[in-house]
Amino acid sequence: MTRPTIIFASDHAGYPLKELLKSHVQERGYTVEDLGTHSLQSTDYPVHAKELCARVLETGGPGILICGTGIGVSITANRIPGIRAALCGNEFMARMSRMHNNANVLCMGDRVVGPGLARSITDTFLDADFEGDRHLRRINMIDE
Repeated sequence: MTRPTIIFASDHAGYPLKELLKSHVQERGYTVEDLGTHSLQSTDYPVHAKELCARVLETGGPGILICGTGIGVSITANRIPGIRAALCGNEFMARMSRMHNNANVLCMGDRVVGPGLARSITDTFLDADFEGDRHLRRINMIDE
């Protein structure tokens, strides 16, 4: 089975966790596309969130967005039609966001989740599959 390319973006506050998670998913056999930021220099999260979302819509994703809390990138991402961004602070949220909501963008906060939990949330998100059926009907209602 061919693994999808994981698209990453963060602001400066999310940069350390982005770098850690990129290495982690590469170790799992995924290819990574990094849209930035590429340093700790201050940057604006909406710019990176919008760029990632455009790329997810272009490629089918999935994407991983990280800022200090995960809140700013998730708010920005969810304003874009076709994006279903899930701010996840644990594995259950990550699993359900995929199984029931077919989330195509995972959002996390570098200042909220530690490295071990972030790796586990990422793995859960990437390993879960959308269940479809009644959940698809509900997702379609969002875009009506």
